[in-house]
Amino acid sequence: MDALIDLSAKYPFATNPEGIAPSLLAHFNSMDVNVMLRFYHEDAILVGQTGEVFTGPEAMAAELEKYMSFGLPMVATARNIFVAGDMAEVVLDWSISGKGPGGQDVNITGVASDIARKGADGLWRYQIDNPMGTAIR
Repeated sequence: MDALIDLSAKYPFATNPEGIAPSLLAHFNSMDVNVMLRFYHEDAILVGQTGEVFTGPEAMAAELEKYMSFGLPMVATARNIFVAGDMAEVVLDWSISGKGPGGQDVNITGVASDIARKGADGLWRYQIDNPMGTAIR
């Protein structure tokens, strides 16, 4: 079986804008940065906690590892989804909370302002991932 098909069954992509948040959670909660990178379009950007912009798989993977290093699942709820053609703005309330690998308390929260785009394959992936949304950095 083709690995891409196998991964897509386990970590599905959204076929409509309402499925973007559950798809994000499936990919992030895999705790595998390579699985998470599949959730982004090839030319996507990831905005870091201090406002820096990451592009390309290596830079994005390094930033994503910061969130995944706690080994804790993300919880997210879509607050708003606004759709214009093949683009969607997704405003998410999200958190990563629990005990980290060293026993430390972890409580990271944010209100993300993200842009997803429907690809030629009909699947929705992130174009812009801004996990801290409008938070002042």
